[in-house]
Amino acid sequence: MDAGAYIHHRLILKSTMVHSISKMMNNCLGSMTCKTLILPQTLRNSFQSLHKFTCFTNVPPKSINSICNSTSNKTGFYSTISSSKNFTWDDVIHIGQSQFDPSDLSGIFDQIRACNRNVEKKIEFVPFIIDDHVVGYIHNGFADHLRTFRDVFLFPHDDSNNSHFGWHVTLHPSLKTPADRTSVVAGVINCLGEEVIPGIRNELFPVTSSFGAHVFFSLERAAAPYFGIKAYGVHMNGYVEREDQKFLWLGKRSQAKPTYPGMLDHLVAGGLPHGIPCGENMTKECEEEAGIPLSISKKVKPVGAVSYTDIDGYRLKRDVLFCYDLELPENFVPNNQDGEVESFRLIPVPHVANLIKTTNFFKRNCTLVIIDFLFRHGYICPEYVGYLDLLQSLRSGDCS
Repeated sequence: MDAGAYIHHRLILKSTMVHSISKMMNNCLGSMTCKTLILPQTLRNSFQSLHKFTCFTNVPPKSINSICNSTSNKTGFYSTISSSKNFTWDDVIHIGQSQFDPSDLSGIFDQIRACNRNVEKKIEFVPFIIDDHVVGYIHNGFADHLRTFRDVFLFPHDDSNNSHFGWHVTLHPSLKTPADRTSVVAGVINCLGEEVIPGIRNELFPVTSSFGAHVFFSLERAAAPYFGIKAYGVHMNGYVEREDQKFLWLGKRSQAKPTYPGMLDHLVAGGLPHGIPCGENMTKECEEEAGIPLSISKKVKPVGAVSYTDIDGYRLKRDVLFCYDLELPENFVPNNQDGEVESFRLIPVPHVANLIKTTNFFKRNCTLVIIDFLFRHGYICPEYVGYLDLLQSLRSGDCS
């Protein structure tokens, strides 16, 4: 069985696992026709020359031409596979290489909306204020957990900070120094434990009103969304350019990860802990996540930032992601060092765009960083309907 037929066969098997689709297919397969996929000759040539990379590790090099000419029913199987967390690289390659209208931005808008959920529920949160600065927002229900700790948190009446409830949260005035605040609040978080704040990882994020401003104290990373503080990260697209075509390295997250296990990610990303500059953190993450040595990572380019606001129950994420690009040597192959990435593949950029538009394979906020890359490298054009709205939506959060 050649590679194209193999992938097609896998998709049929996955579809038949769903009873309703199976029943429909039994009635319709006799009359189903498939459209042959034709790729531009330049892209076909690029596929043929990529056998030395690991992007097709699971596919024999002789079968690459078969993949380029494989058939697909774009509506018959994708609804099942695109929502599954058990997809494989074969599925990624097969769906990515299918033909979709590049000017249709609706699927990309869907991804951005998925990063900015429930913003209308912000009225359920009260300001978290320190020294007259709003540093976060705490859900009124979560605040009930904090009322037990009267020597740490206070809840004064407030009509001046747009609080729907007429009060805000602050720290006890006896906690004057950042060190004191960090220590005491950490004690509260440990007391609340995993049942209230799951995923505690003993990594501190700075609590500040804006990037580069005074740090009032440091807070456990897992608790950041429960206090609605601004969190910052560094995210990098690593790409290869060959024969006028760009390819992005994607990672598949470890199944052991507590968040988004087995999902797709761009090459390197990490939260920005307290006390480490963005550039230094970026090179550290390059080494840990992809085995990129300093001799290469020092060429990484800062290219801007994206932001989003996401509300999920008691959690309010106000994240700003600093974006970086790194053009990698053609013979470089990523090698994960910290166990957080299962494997890597090199995928043509237009195929990555197709995956974002038609699947939920990616860790959610990573799509914003890749979409930003698509803008800057000319894969999303001003002629496309919604261009400016989409561009603005990449910074839907408070980017400060």
